[in-house]
Amino acid sequence: MDMSESWDTKDGPRRVRRDPPTVEEAVVAAQGLTDDLKEQIEIVASLMEVAPDQARSVVLRMGQRKDVNHVTVAGRVGARAVVVERRTPRHASVTPRRFAGR
Repeated sequence: MDMSESWDTKDGPRRVRRDPPTVEEAVVAAQGLTDDLKEQIEIVASLMEVAPDQARSVVLRMGQRKDVNHVTVAGRVGARAVVVERRTPRHASVTPRRFAGR
């Protein structure tokens, strides 16, 4: 089956809405990959195909986000917000049990 922009189903025609990512979304992705500011700028510039100076201004404007557990990106009118959550892994602590009488 060819998954083009629109296709027919038993419920009627369907089409895929494709919204290009924003520069702000690329910054959030870059911040999730590395804490190094220069690397974030390079990632944003390569993902969005913008000049490094433009990427630098957006990265600096959004600031260094450290220990961010919840990020919401909303930039388009009428679009759903993109929510990125980081969850810390749960580590089970194992403590030895002491048995009485043994």
